[in-house]
Amino acid sequence: MFKAIFTNSFGILFSRVLGFVRDLFTASVLGANIYSDIFFVAFKLPNLFRRIFAEGAFTQVFIPAFSRSLHKGVFCANIFLIFLSIILLITLLVNLLPELATKTIAVGFDAQTIEIAAPYVAINFWYLPLIFAVTFLSGMLQYKNHFATSAFSTALLNISLILALYLAEEKSHSEVVYYLSFGVIIGGMMQLTVHMIAIHKLGLSKLLIGGFRHMGVKSKIIKKDVKKFRNNFFPAMWGNSTAQVSAFLDTFLASFLITGSISYLYYANRIFQLPLALFAIATSIALFPRIARYLKNKDEQKALAFLHKAFWFLTFLLSASTLGGFILAHEITWLLFERGAFSAQDTANTTTVLQMYMLGLLPFGLQKLFILWLYAKEMQLHAAKIATYSLGAYTVMALSLIGPLGVSGLALASTIGGIISFTLTIRVFGVHKFLDMLRCKNTLYLLVGCVVFTSILLVFKNFIQSYI
Repeated sequence: MFKAIFTNSFGILFSRVLGFVRDLFTASVLGANIYSDIFFVAFKLPNLFRRIFAEGAFTQVFIPAFSRSLHKGVFCANIFLIFLSIILLITLLVNLLPELATKTIAVGFDAQTIEIAAPYVAINFWYLPLIFAVTFLSGMLQYKNHFATSAFSTALLNISLILALYLAEEKSHSEVVYYLSFGVIIGGMMQLTVHMIAIHKLGLSKLLIGGFRHMGVKSKIIKKDVKKFRNNFFPAMWGNSTAQVSAFLDTFLASFLITGSISYLYYANRIFQLPLALFAIATSIALFPRIARYLKNKDEQKALAFLHKAFWFLTFLLSASTLGGFILAHEITWLLFERGAFSAQDTANTTTVLQMYMLGLLPFGLQKLFILWLYAKEMQLHAAKIATYSLGAYTVMALSLIGPLGVSGLALASTIGGIISFTLTIRVFGVHKFLDMLRCKNTLYLLVGCVVFTSILLVFKNFIQSYI
């Protein structure tokens, strides 16, 4: 288990380091202004659909269904064609009506800004079919306990964007955004290429090609598998989409605030997402195929034992990350972004947003761990209900807090939604099972460790401030 977690974590760390280099260049070249807002809007729309259709919902339903199917090749081919057709249709509609798509995600933009942003939105959306194909192949690789390719492939997207920024460094802001948009597409093509190579090396290409070859003849055999997949996918899609819908609402509401608010949310969220991806997402990805197998074979005790180890591993890491991120929020933001067009005021605004996000790191991270239990048990409907309540709480809090707190209120509302989501997930998982995990010496070690680590961080913060 830990080998797979460390593989994922190292790959994600490598990708995120490059991501921060990319953000550093972006902040330096574009700063926090209307053109940076436009690019983040253009890139957010395909990412929204990617996370709804591709990564979260698809993988969490696909792996249990794939492991259960007796005709895996035909099942894969059928599912791939259905989803790719839908995603290509959506992509074509966005390219035909880019201004409408832009207005949907950034209603606060005026007509002139929407007109400027529309071509960039159309270009960026072609990343969606590419990354769906990547996610599909990644699911097959995860079934074979191969995680390295998917973990490291995001680095290719960041490399592509860094090169785009380097080539566009002396150009106008509008040209820079064009370079970045085409860099997104090239990065997606590179990701797809390395996944195809991995599929071939593991011998899965024969399975997939055979599935396409015999799909017409054997499509009736997998009818029940496909129907069950479809019935589980739509609740899973909604359950996974709420986090992205809240991000969509963040952008929507922030577009009514001062210029740069969308960028403050983006930069703060990028920092927040590092420990979340490095620890929580890496752990859940590594754990999910094995948990799904144990529960499929009705061996719940082994599944719980793996979950218990992962829970404490994750709790210690996320607690340390929360303390570090909250206490050193200003220093982290200053170090990463304050240069070029990114001013000291931008640092101050991003810092408050980051602190509000960091308060939700522990519940967000642990929720990702426990929700996989529900998906492995094919309780997608329960997960969808939890997500609905969480989204409702976020919406109410965002509308309540945006007035007094501005853009940082949106981040705090997101944190409150995460806490509610975690609480409801534990109720479905089983409060007694969760309390059993807490009844050990690790709880005392955690409390003592947090006190000691907080003291060290405060001393370190005072030391750093003397040099800033």
